[in-house]
Amino acid sequence: MYLRAENRVLRDRIHERRLRFTDTERRRLDLAGEPVGRAALREIATLASPETVLRWYRELVAKKYASNPRSASTTAPTRVSIEAQVLRMARENPSWGYTRIRGALHNLGIEAGRSTIARILKANGLEPAPERGRVASWQMFLEAHRGAIAAADFFTVEVLTMHGLVRHYVFFVIDLTTRCVQVAGITRQPDGPWMDRMAAHLTDAYDGFLLPARALITDRDPLYTTRFRETLKGTGVNVVRVPPRSPNLNAFAERFVRWIKSECVRHIVPIGERHLREVVREYVAHYNTEPNHQGLGNVIPMPARGVGEAREAPVVRRKRLGGLLSYYQREAA
Repeated sequence: MYLRAENRVLRDRIHERRLRFTDTERRRLDLAGEPVGRAALREIATLASPETVLRWYRELVAKKYASNPRSASTTAPTRVSIEAQVLRMARENPSWGYTRIRGALHNLGIEAGRSTIARILKANGLEPAPERGRVASWQMFLEAHRGAIAAADFFTVEVLTMHGLVRHYVFFVIDLTTRCVQVAGITRQPDGPWMDRMAAHLTDAYDGFLLPARALITDRDPLYTTRFRETLKGTGVNVVRVPPRSPNLNAFAERFVRWIKSECVRHIVPIGERHLREVVREYVAHYNTEPNHQGLGNVIPMPARGVGEAREAPVVRRKRLGGLLSYYQREAA
């Protein structure tokens, strides 16, 4: 009774004399009203008569079995499916022209003329092959250079000192293939000379973290000075700066910042720079050798050696930072 009264109040606020239902709304009422039955619907239905609701349901069932699935699968591709396939091929292969796309469609049993392909691309704002191929997507750039790209970024931590809270800057580099991280340096006030030292440290001829890299992704922070970029370029590492206000293009570094802050920094009060360095060093060691990374197929980037593989060996817990970080493994034999 209350629901009926409530519906009357709502209908009084509708200016239309006759409610017009969408297909989604009809389907929703059909599925809910069919199990109730005609007799019960007469007692509770207010938006539509029981006969109307049940008729909608019969039409829904008839529409489901109107066409034979077996015969539908043998029909020619629809215009919508052809257009979707053309757009997919053009976007995934910027250098493909009309003839190349037409040949690829023919291999799939789809026939389309060059003029049809040109019309589809023009209607969707895609340039022909020469112009379209000159602008490579960011995703394509990453895929083409996989195994030779690193990314750099900063994050800040407020450190408790004798003079109050002092902001410290942590500069790190992450390898996009292995997801391994190295903290290049921690300082209160990063400047040009400090960044020059970081560049020399990262490109050291013996153990520089960027030795295997050919590209380093950075944002447009002025700390990445011209001299910093030239130092890296002299060792074969090209600095690729992402467009302004586009943090998603440096997503791997941004994700590491989110992890270290949510899992570590927010749960610790760093007392002095030395304590901060110990905390960051422990977390980076944990990040590189202990947790499974979903982006790597749920494996550990650099698993620790000497881990017992026997299934019957007892499980032990490794703790870092007083148990804030945990890692479980079987005891080594």
